[in-house]
Amino acid sequence: MKTIRLFTISLFLTAICALASYAQTTKVAVINTYAFGNEQEGVTKYVSAVNALNNEFKPLNDELKTMNTKLQTLANDIENLKKLAASNPKAFDEKAAQTKVDEAQKLQRDIKFKQEEGAARLEKRKQAVLGPIMQDIMKAVQDFSKQKAYSMVLDVARLEEAGILLGLDEKADITKEFITFYNARPATTATTATPK
Repeated sequence: MKTIRLFTISLFLTAICALASYAQTTKVAVINTYAFGNEQEGVTKYVSAVNALNNEFKPLNDELKTMNTKLQTLANDIENLKKLAASNPKAFDEKAAQTKVDEAQKLQRDIKFKQEEGAARLEKRKQAVLGPIMQDIMKAVQDFSKQKAYSMVLDVARLEEAGILLGLDEKADITKEFITFYNARPATTATTATPK
């Protein structure tokens, strides 16, 4: 029994020593991928692509805003007609009220359809436009890691999102250094695809 305990303790101590030795020779860094989209300090190629997507979908967003404004106006008109019906039933035009209700319901359906269709188109365009850029950025992270001799580079944004980041030495955050490295690189074949 003593032999088994001694063996277990010995094995445990060996594992701790090996882990400590590994930790001393391992360079780990973190990058915050959310910073790539920062207008002033982000990855210029990524920011440009996001801005291009925003411009591409601006007409749809403007149309949806206009439709929502019209829907709000109709809702106010319907509410006023209800108040009129309660205060002066003889002056209430039921047919006109029903026409406004029907128009509002149709507009709600149209808005919902345009939002869903727009969201699907946006997702498809994001994959086409941002996908190649993100692949290029991830390849650059690999190159940067090798160049700086990092054994591991983690995405601090995803770690925080998952709730598994318990602490971080700010010296381990290489986000700004990587963005500077990436922005200084020559342009690659990862470009934004034009819509069809």
